[in-house]
Amino acid sequence: MKIGLGLPVDDPAVLTTWARRADDGPFSSLGLLDRLVYDNPEPLVALAVLAGATRRIRLQTEVLISPFRDAAVLAKQAATLDRLSGGRFTLGVGVGAREDDFRAAGADFRRRGHLLDEQMAVLRRLWAGDPYGEGAGPIGPAPVTPGGPEVLFGGFVPAALDRVGRHGDGFLGAGMPPKAMDRLFREAERSWDRHARPGRPRLVAQANVALGPDAVVAAARANIRAYYAFSEFADRVAEGLLTTPEQIRDAVAGYVGAGADEVVLYCWASDPGQVERLADVVF
Repeated sequence: MKIGLGLPVDDPAVLTTWARRADDGPFSSLGLLDRLVYDNPEPLVALAVLAGATRRIRLQTEVLISPFRDAAVLAKQAATLDRLSGGRFTLGVGVGAREDDFRAAGADFRRRGHLLDEQMAVLRRLWAGDPYGEGAGPIGPAPVTPGGPEVLFGGFVPAALDRVGRHGDGFLGAGMPPKAMDRLFREAERSWDRHARPGRPRLVAQANVALGPDAVVAAARANIRAYYAFSEFADRVAEGLLTTPEQIRDAVAGYVGAGADEVVLYCWASDPGQVERLADVVF
Protein backbone atom coordinates (compact mmCIF):
# COMPACT_ATOMS: atom_id res chain seq x y z
CA MET A 1 0.00 0.00 0.00
CA LYS A 2 1.30 3.45 -0.92
CA ILE A 3 1.13 6.14 1.76
CA GLY A 4 1.92 9.76 0.90
CA LEU A 5 2.34 12.87 3.00
CA GLY A 6 0.69 16.24 2.47
CA LEU A 7 3.04 19.05 3.40
CA PRO A 8 2.12 21.83 5.85
CA VAL A 9 2.09 25.37 4.47
CA ASP A 10 2.43 27.50 7.60
CA ASP A 11 6.25 27.55 7.47
CA PRO A 12 7.81 27.14 3.98
CA ALA A 13 11.31 27.04 5.51
CA VAL A 14 10.69 23.52 6.88
CA LEU A 15 9.54 21.96 3.60
CA THR A 16 12.96 20.71 2.53
CA THR A 17 13.40 19.07 5.94
CA TRP A 18 10.04 17.34 5.57
CA ALA A 19 10.88 16.26 2.03
CA ARG A 20 14.28 14.79 2.88
CA ARG A 21 12.91 12.89 5.88
CA ALA A 22 10.02 11.51 3.84
CA ASP A 23 12.37 10.60 0.97
CA ASP A 24 14.57 8.66 3.39
CA GLY A 25 11.53 6.83 4.76
CA PRO A 26 8.80 4.60 3.33
CA PHE A 27 6.43 7.27 1.98
CA SER A 28 5.39 7.28 -1.68
CA SER A 29 4.61 10.94 -2.38
CA LEU A 30 4.63 14.52 -1.15
CA GLY A 31 1.62 16.75 -1.80
CA LEU A 32 1.20 20.50 -1.60
CA LEU A 33 -2.04 22.49 -1.65
CA ASP A 34 -2.76 25.66 -3.61
CA ARG A 35 -4.25 29.09 -2.97
CA LEU A 36 -3.45 32.50 -4.37
CA VAL A 37 -4.93 34.87 -1.79
CA TYR A 38 -3.37 33.08 1.16
CA ASP A 39 -0.06 32.79 3.01
CA ASN A 40 1.08 29.55 1.36
CA PRO A 41 4.07 28.85 -0.90
CA GLU A 42 3.36 28.68 -4.63
CA PRO A 43 3.16 24.90 -5.18
CA LEU A 44 4.92 24.49 -8.53
CA VAL A 45 7.87 26.62 -7.40
CA ALA A 46 8.04 24.84 -4.05
CA LEU A 47 7.83 21.36 -5.58
CA ALA A 48 10.64 22.24 -8.01
CA VAL A 49 12.85 23.01 -5.00
CA LEU A 50 11.79 19.75 -3.35
CA ALA A 51 12.52 17.80 -6.54
CA GLY A 52 16.15 18.84 -6.14
CA ALA A 53 16.16 17.90 -2.47
CA THR A 54 14.85 14.34 -2.99
CA ARG A 55 15.78 11.22 -4.94
CA ARG A 56 12.83 8.89 -5.32
CA ILE A 57 9.60 10.22 -3.77
CA ARG A 58 6.82 11.52 -6.04
CA LEU A 59 5.74 15.17 -5.92
CA GLN A 60 2.15 16.26 -6.53
CA THR A 61 -0.15 19.22 -6.32
CA GLU A 62 -3.22 18.57 -4.12
CA VAL A 63 -4.77 20.26 -5.90
CA LEU A 64 -3.57 23.05 -8.18
CA ILE A 65 -6.31 25.59 -8.91
CA SER A 66 -5.44 25.64 -12.57
CA PRO A 67 -8.30 27.66 -14.18
CA PHE A 68 -6.85 31.00 -13.06
CA ARG A 69 -3.50 30.08 -14.66
CA ASP A 70 -2.50 30.48 -18.30
CA ALA A 71 -2.66 27.10 -20.05
CA ALA A 72 0.49 27.50 -22.15
CA VAL A 73 2.57 28.65 -19.17
CA LEU A 74 1.19 25.82 -17.01
CA ALA A 75 2.02 23.26 -19.72
CA LYS A 76 5.62 24.50 -19.74
CA GLN A 77 5.89 24.59 -15.95
CA ALA A 78 4.48 21.09 -15.49
CA ALA A 79 6.64 19.59 -18.25
CA THR A 80 9.73 21.28 -16.78
CA LEU A 81 8.96 19.91 -13.32
CA ASP A 82 8.38 16.46 -14.81
CA ARG A 83 11.80 16.66 -16.49
CA LEU A 84 13.64 18.03 -13.47
CA SER A 85 12.17 15.36 -11.19
CA GLY A 86 12.87 12.49 -13.58
CA GLY A 87 9.18 11.79 -14.13
CA ARG A 88 8.21 11.99 -10.45
CA PHE A 89 5.59 14.72 -10.82
CA THR A 90 1.80 14.31 -10.57
CA LEU A 91 -0.42 17.25 -11.49
CA GLY A 92 -3.47 17.21 -9.25
CA VAL A 93 -5.96 19.83 -10.48
CA GLY A 94 -9.33 21.24 -9.49
CA VAL A 95 -11.53 24.27 -10.09
CA GLY A 96 -11.20 25.87 -6.65
CA ALA A 97 -13.92 27.31 -4.44
CA ARG A 98 -12.62 30.74 -3.41
CA GLU A 99 -13.73 33.65 -5.56
CA ASP A 100 -10.99 35.94 -4.24
CA ASP A 101 -8.29 33.76 -5.84
CA PHE A 102 -9.86 34.30 -9.26
CA ARG A 103 -10.43 37.99 -8.65
CA ALA A 104 -6.75 38.49 -7.82
CA ALA A 105 -5.70 36.56 -10.95
CA GLY A 106 -8.13 38.39 -13.21
CA ALA A 107 -9.98 35.19 -14.12
CA ASP A 108 -13.71 34.47 -14.29
CA PHE A 109 -14.78 32.45 -11.23
CA ARG A 110 -18.14 31.56 -12.78
CA ARG A 111 -16.49 29.96 -15.83
CA ARG A 112 -13.84 28.02 -13.94
CA GLY A 113 -15.15 24.58 -14.93
CA HIS A 114 -15.29 25.53 -18.60
CA LEU A 115 -11.83 27.08 -18.35
CA LEU A 116 -10.43 23.86 -16.87
CA ASP A 117 -11.87 21.77 -19.72
CA GLU A 118 -10.34 24.10 -22.30
CA GLN A 119 -7.06 24.06 -20.42
CA MET A 120 -6.81 20.28 -20.38
CA ALA A 121 -7.15 20.11 -24.16
CA VAL A 122 -4.28 22.60 -24.51
CA LEU A 123 -2.09 20.78 -21.97
CA ARG A 124 -2.52 17.39 -23.62
CA ARG A 125 -1.80 18.83 -27.07
CA LEU A 126 1.34 20.66 -25.98
CA TRP A 127 2.68 17.73 -23.97
CA ALA A 128 2.31 15.61 -27.11
CA GLY A 129 4.58 18.05 -28.96
CA ASP A 130 1.92 19.66 -31.15
CA PRO A 131 1.99 23.38 -31.99
CA TYR A 132 0.10 25.73 -29.70
CA GLY A 133 -1.96 27.08 -32.59
CA GLU A 134 -1.98 29.56 -35.44
CA GLY A 135 1.16 31.64 -35.34
CA ALA A 136 2.67 29.73 -32.39
CA GLY A 137 4.63 26.51 -32.53
CA PRO A 138 5.30 23.77 -29.97
CA ILE A 139 6.10 24.67 -26.38
CA GLY A 140 8.84 22.63 -24.72
CA PRO A 141 10.48 21.04 -22.95
CA ALA A 142 9.02 17.65 -23.71
CA PRO A 143 8.00 15.87 -20.51
CA VAL A 144 9.80 12.70 -19.49
CA THR A 145 6.47 10.98 -18.95
CA PRO A 146 4.90 10.03 -22.30
CA GLY A 147 1.85 12.21 -22.92
CA GLY A 148 2.72 14.46 -20.01
CA PRO A 149 2.67 14.17 -16.22
CA GLU A 150 0.03 12.07 -14.52
CA VAL A 151 -3.14 14.15 -14.00
CA LEU A 152 -5.48 13.55 -11.07
CA PHE A 153 -8.74 15.47 -10.69
CA GLY A 154 -10.00 16.57 -7.31
CA GLY A 155 -13.57 17.54 -6.48
CA PHE A 156 -16.92 16.26 -5.32
CA VAL A 157 -19.51 17.30 -7.91
CA PRO A 158 -20.50 15.22 -10.97
CA ALA A 159 -18.67 17.51 -13.43
CA ALA A 160 -15.39 17.09 -11.51
CA LEU A 161 -15.75 13.32 -11.39
CA ASP A 162 -16.60 13.12 -15.09
CA ARG A 163 -13.30 14.82 -15.93
CA VAL A 164 -11.50 11.73 -14.62
CA GLY A 165 -12.67 9.74 -17.62
CA ARG A 166 -12.58 12.60 -20.12
CA HIS A 167 -9.18 14.10 -19.39
CA GLY A 168 -7.41 12.45 -16.48
CA ASP A 169 -5.42 9.53 -15.19
CA GLY A 170 -7.22 9.26 -11.87
CA PHE A 171 -9.12 10.84 -9.00
CA LEU A 172 -7.98 12.47 -5.76
CA GLY A 173 -10.62 12.63 -3.03
CA ALA A 174 -9.91 14.83 -0.03
CA GLY A 175 -11.31 15.08 3.47
CA MET A 176 -14.11 12.51 3.20
CA PRO A 177 -14.53 9.45 5.43
CA PRO A 178 -14.03 6.04 3.81
CA LYS A 179 -17.74 5.34 3.25
CA ALA A 180 -18.24 8.61 1.37
CA MET A 181 -14.95 8.13 -0.47
CA ASP A 182 -16.15 4.74 -1.65
CA ARG A 183 -19.08 6.43 -3.44
CA LEU A 184 -16.76 8.96 -5.10
CA PHE A 185 -14.36 6.24 -6.20
CA ARG A 186 -17.19 4.28 -7.82
CA GLU A 187 -18.37 7.38 -9.70
CA ALA A 188 -14.82 8.00 -10.94
CA GLU A 189 -14.74 4.42 -12.22
CA ARG A 190 -18.10 4.89 -13.94
CA SER A 191 -16.72 8.01 -15.65
CA TRP A 192 -13.75 5.96 -16.82
CA ASP A 193 -16.08 3.34 -18.31
CA ARG A 194 -18.40 5.93 -19.91
CA HIS A 195 -15.48 7.38 -21.81
CA ALA A 196 -14.24 3.91 -22.85
CA ARG A 197 -10.82 4.33 -21.29
CA PRO A 198 -8.58 1.24 -21.10
CA GLY A 199 -7.50 -0.12 -17.73
CA ARG A 200 -8.71 1.70 -14.63
CA PRO A 201 -8.24 5.13 -13.00
CA ARG A 202 -5.78 5.61 -10.18
CA LEU A 203 -7.67 6.34 -6.96
CA VAL A 204 -6.13 8.45 -4.20
CA ALA A 205 -7.69 9.33 -0.83
CA GLN A 206 -6.51 12.19 1.33
CA ALA A 207 -7.10 12.46 5.10
CA ASN A 208 -6.24 15.35 7.41
CA VAL A 209 -3.92 14.32 10.24
CA ALA A 210 -1.80 15.69 13.08
CA LEU A 211 0.25 13.39 15.26
CA GLY A 212 2.24 14.54 18.25
CA PRO A 213 1.99 16.65 21.41
CA ASP A 214 -1.07 18.77 22.17
CA ALA A 215 0.66 21.85 20.74
CA VAL A 216 1.06 20.14 17.35
CA VAL A 217 -2.62 19.17 17.24
CA ALA A 218 -3.71 22.65 18.33
CA ALA A 219 -1.54 24.26 15.64
CA ALA A 220 -2.98 21.94 13.00
CA ARG A 221 -6.57 22.75 13.95
CA ALA A 222 -5.80 26.48 13.93
CA ASN A 223 -4.27 26.18 10.45
CA ILE A 224 -7.28 24.27 9.13
CA ARG A 225 -9.67 26.87 10.51
CA ALA A 226 -7.64 29.65 8.88
CA TYR A 227 -7.51 27.87 5.53
CA TYR A 228 -11.27 27.16 5.49
CA ALA A 229 -12.29 30.44 7.12
CA PHE A 230 -14.17 31.43 3.95
CA SER A 231 -16.66 28.59 4.47
CA GLU A 232 -19.23 27.50 7.03
CA PHE A 233 -17.57 24.11 7.57
CA ALA A 234 -14.16 25.20 8.92
CA ASP A 235 -14.92 23.99 12.45
CA ARG A 236 -16.25 20.66 11.19
CA VAL A 237 -13.09 20.00 9.16
CA ALA A 238 -10.89 20.98 12.10
CA GLU A 239 -12.75 18.71 14.50
CA GLY A 240 -12.55 15.87 11.97
CA LEU A 241 -8.73 15.93 12.13
CA LEU A 242 -7.26 12.47 12.80
CA THR A 243 -4.99 12.78 15.82
CA THR A 244 -4.41 9.28 17.24
CA PRO A 245 -2.64 6.22 15.84
CA GLU A 246 -5.90 4.25 16.02
CA GLN A 247 -7.85 6.85 14.04
CA ILE A 248 -5.17 7.04 11.37
CA ARG A 249 -4.81 3.27 11.00
CA ASP A 250 -8.58 2.79 10.82
CA ALA A 251 -8.91 5.48 8.16
CA VAL A 252 -6.13 3.99 6.04
CA ALA A 253 -7.73 0.55 6.29
CA GLY A 254 -11.10 2.02 5.32
CA TYR A 255 -9.71 3.78 2.24
CA VAL A 256 -7.85 0.66 1.18
CA GLY A 257 -11.09 -1.29 1.55
CA ALA A 258 -12.78 1.25 -0.73
CA GLY A 259 -10.16 0.62 -3.42
CA ALA A 260 -7.59 3.38 -2.85
CA ASP A 261 -4.28 2.89 -4.62
CA GLU A 262 -2.69 5.47 -2.34
CA VAL A 263 -3.63 7.28 0.87
CA VAL A 264 -2.17 10.72 1.47
CA LEU A 265 -1.95 11.82 5.10
CA TYR A 266 -2.20 15.60 4.93
CA CYS A 267 -0.32 17.28 7.77
CA TRP A 268 -1.46 20.72 8.93
CA ALA A 269 1.25 21.50 11.51
CA SER A 270 4.86 22.22 10.64
CA ASP A 271 6.59 19.92 13.18
CA PRO A 272 8.70 17.57 10.97
CA GLY A 273 8.79 14.98 13.74
CA GLN A 274 5.43 13.89 12.39
CA VAL A 275 7.20 12.17 9.49
CA GLU A 276 8.72 9.52 11.73
CA ARG A 277 5.65 9.31 14.00
CA LEU A 278 3.37 8.64 11.04
CA ALA A 279 5.80 6.12 9.57
CA ASP A 280 5.74 4.21 12.86
CA VAL A 281 1.93 4.20 12.84
CA VAL A 282 1.18 3.12 9.28
CA PHE A 283 4.15 0.94 8.27
